[in-house]
Amino acid sequence: MSAPAPRFTVLLPTHNRADVLGFAIASVLAQTEPDFELLIVADGCTDGTKDVVTSFADPRIRLFDLPKAPGFGYAARNVALRQARGRLVAFAPHDDILLPDHLALMADVLERDGVAWAYSRPLWVSTEGVIVPLCTNLQIADEKQTFMEQVNLLPAACVVHTRAVLEQVGYWPEDVTAGGDWVLWKRMLHANGGRLAHLRQPTTLHFTADWRRGQEFQGLALRVMFALADRSAWWPEILRHPPGQEVEQAVVWHALQTGGNAAWVQALRAAVDSVIDRTAWMAVCGMLASAEGAVAAKDKAEAEAELAVCRAELAAFLKCARP
Repeated sequence: MSAPAPRFTVLLPTHNRADVLGFAIASVLAQTEPDFELLIVADGCTDGTKDVVTSFADPRIRLFDLPKAPGFGYAARNVALRQARGRLVAFAPHDDILLPDHLALMADVLERDGVAWAYSRPLWVSTEGVIVPLCTNLQIADEKQTFMEQVNLLPAACVVHTRAVLEQVGYWPEDVTAGGDWVLWKRMLHANGGRLAHLRQPTTLHFTADWRRGQEFQGLALRVMFALADRSAWWPEILRHPPGQEVEQAVVWHALQTGGNAAWVQALRAAVDSVIDRTAWMAVCGMLASAEGAVAAKDKAEAEAELAVCRAELAAFLKCARP
């Protein structure tokens, strides 16, 4: 008799990142939701990837040691996914870290809202070990339109979807060399009439890929947040992990372990909330200062009209900045 299907399939694609792969695997194995299979896709690896994988003696791990596929290896991912048995599919890039309750929280939000596609709040980590949140809320119409038409600021690890919708849209696109996750997410949303769920808590840490080092971050919002972190003395210490002699993943993983896992994650999320609140307040102060200047420069009626417009803009901004 075959074993019952797990609740989750976790896909972990990797290409020559044996230096950080172990942290990604360990973060999956440390999940509070234990009912998963971990499919590790070694896409033409020529380093010590296989040794890292075999150092974990866990029967939930399956290694697919495959020749290099074109581009980011989307075809190799599909080889593994066509053997997936989980009802839900999560994504664990080789250089990212899942927080311990990622699978449990994402399963809850998918089942609560009855949708096929969901994501959690993104946390981006720079090469300097600085963590910044983004306030991407695709349940707001204009933000969703920007996502569908212009730019994707959702790291793949944030997304969890059903296996049924993956099969419905035809797996990862093998006809593109990059951005396959964005293509796939949009196909899934189209297939389900745009329905989605948004978990406002962060559940993953997305690290800058080695091939992106020295490049400018994609998207104005992300560049602004990193600039704010660099210039703000108030930025929470738990959101700063300078790598020193170790890679960023090692420093953050050790902080997570020594911080007591759940307690550290709780403190991390509290710090993220404070950053979002502080960022919104700074924007409010700037807009109010402009309005006060208008009061001094114009007659009362005209100034009050401008102040009303300003307040409306503030309300719209705060809705986006602090969902």
